[in-house]
Amino acid sequence: MKFQNLRRAAAMAALLVMSVAAAEDSEQSYSKRCMTTMPSLAERETIDRNLQSFLAARAAKGVSLNSAPGSITVPVYFHVINIGSTLAQGNVPESQLNDQIAVLNAAYAGTPFVYTIAGIDRTTNADWYTMSPGSSAEKQAKKALRKGGAESLNLYTANPGGGLLGWATFPSSYASQPKNDGVVVLYTSLPGGSAVPYDEGDTATHEVGHWQGLYHTFQGSCSAQNDSVSDTPAERTAAYGCPVNRDSCPGKAGMDPTTNFMDYVDDSCMFEFTPDQTTRMDQMHQQYRS
Repeated sequence: MKFQNLRRAAAMAALLVMSVAAAEDSEQSYSKRCMTTMPSLAERETIDRNLQSFLAARAAKGVSLNSAPGSITVPVYFHVINIGSTLAQGNVPESQLNDQIAVLNAAYAGTPFVYTIAGIDRTTNADWYTMSPGSSAEKQAKKALRKGGAESLNLYTANPGGGLLGWATFPSSYASQPKNDGVVVLYTSLPGGSAVPYDEGDTATHEVGHWQGLYHTFQGSCSAQNDSVSDTPAERTAAYGCPVNRDSCPGKAGMDPTTNFMDYVDDSCMFEFTPDQTTRMDQMHQQYRS
């Protein structure tokens, strides 16, 4: 909790000093902060209907719908894909993987989820190292390396290139594509990496949010459905840098949620999930990953 409070204080300080030019630089350096494939509007409507049916069935059986904070342990399998033995070649040391777990647990403090390392493997493969979303290299790597079931987070570190930081799968897609399930991140986005300003490990925080069932805060733009979470104000487009008092949907209540982990702001300026985001992650986990 002390770590999280320090992060929050640092983030608020950064919000006061971040310039517009720096925000533009952030957007240009990593123009593809997240390449997670979002469900279509029709698919999202189906997911939400299925969730309501699931919750109604659980309630009818008298089963609790709210998991206690820290009550769900998520085993994490790290797959370090590299082209050699050095850090510059993607061979991330165990210390950085431990730091990444610490960042996840700080970010998800107050949610039901606690992340623990279940295994680490290292693979030298030039094709997998530069995998892109949906590519044959991604499919091959995941088919060969993925471990555990729906409850297990498989986190792959690689070097996709092209300004791409990471991507993830949603819990609702596990049943049809279990081998594809997991999160891929640029290895330099781990804590202490060189992907400034995305070098504090929150690319993984963001992508794990997708893996737990969250959409971007700007999903659906200023529409009524937005991101299917009621306490994240509507946001027209992704925010970069550390914007202050941004209101891209002036006809909707609230300022843009630019400190939320599911936006695109710099790592130093994202520090929160909302209570309703926590509830949605819990419900999605119960429905698809329990």
